[in-house]
Amino acid sequence: MTDSIVTVEELKNRVENFVKEREWQQFHSPKNLSMALASEVAELMDLFLWCDNAASFNELEKQRQEVENEVADIAILILAFCNRHNIDLSAAIKHKYVEAARKYPIEKCKGKSVKYDKL
Repeated sequence: MTDSIVTVEELKNRVENFVKEREWQQFHSPKNLSMALASEVAELMDLFLWCDNAASFNELEKQRQEVENEVADIAILILAFCNRHNIDLSAAIKHKYVEAARKYPIEKCKGKSVKYDKL
């Protein structure tokens, strides 16, 4: 599997089959999935705890497999959330980009890292 050949639908189907085989749908409430997602994001963040921005690039390379494992856990949980709660991920991303482009017009935010209400 590589990003250039696998579709979001295929990934969602793989996650759905994994969940169904284990009969885990019963545990996939919005609360449980969002909490599991937050836990996995925290595990990714923990890999970079106490290093500065520049050092985080070195940490990424030193711990690449662990980083990839955490990223995969996060993605799997996002896909499981979408499956269980009928969210079209591509449509949601498209909608969010439209909203973000309105909040962050290029001419106001290019090269800046401030929130839209501070532009």
